[in-house]
Amino acid sequence: MAHHTIAAAGRTARIKSLGAELSSLTAPDGTEVIWQAHEAWPRHSPVLFPIVGTVRDNQYRHAGQTYHLGRHGFARETQFAWTERTASTASLAITDTAATRAVYPFAFRFEVSYALSADGVAITYRITNTGDVVLPASMGAHPAFNWPLRPGIAKTDHSLTFAAAEPTPIRRVSLDGLLRPEHLPSPIQGTTLKLHDGLFVEDAIILDHPASRSLRYTAPGAPVVEFSWDGFTELGIWTRPGVDLLCLEPWAGVSDPAGYAGEISAKPFIHLIQPGADFAASHHIQVHT
Repeated sequence: MAHHTIAAAGRTARIKSLGAELSSLTAPDGTEVIWQAHEAWPRHSPVLFPIVGTVRDNQYRHAGQTYHLGRHGFARETQFAWTERTASTASLAITDTAATRAVYPFAFRFEVSYALSADGVAITYRITNTGDVVLPASMGAHPAFNWPLRPGIAKTDHSLTFAAAEPTPIRRVSLDGLLRPEHLPSPIQGTTLKLHDGLFVEDAIILDHPASRSLRYTAPGAPVVEFSWDGFTELGIWTRPGVDLLCLEPWAGVSDPAGYAGEISAKPFIHLIQPGADFAASHHIQVHT
């Protein structure tokens, strides 16, 4: 089955087996809040694994060998197997294969689970090290929300309100997708980020030490999106200027720093999972109308 729809309390969510991707999330009044993969950006909510962002020259080093791995890894292009499908939940998983070991020479299990309730949709991501060596890995979420949230509302009327003030300088990536070395002044004023396309001319806004673990995405006359995360260590905010979407991206890992030439296990922000252990993180989306 290529898709599975879950429902609860008048809400629905649709999940694709390709990439374990959330392709739809509706409020009780039927309002769709997820970007519908139009031509300008043909994705909905890609899942990022085993890297987030870019490795230098799309290559990384491990145990003296060089491997090729494209932006955000291979999970978003991989068919997941359904491990659970109920009226309000779904779980999907992939494990290592000969094809994955050619680009990522590690044993793993990666599972994405969805649970829909009156409180919204909770999405959990879990990496399990099924091998006998330390597993260096990153993972992240990349949900794209409609911007504007409702037709006819100006994009500039939208804002993000964080749970805590976010004065810490932000990070950016360069044209080749690598993490720039400098820290830049945050465009967040106190707890509020007023949204406009100009914020994203230099690609994503990256909070590598966010004080918050939740935010609200709002505009007058639009649904309210409550977004929270747990276990993820960084947050990216992104759009392609001129495209009517906004991505809220909790991450556990970021792109290689510019000029990085070390091994993947030593790169900044990487997570090292011991044999037999796992690493889990989650995020939650609630929509009010």
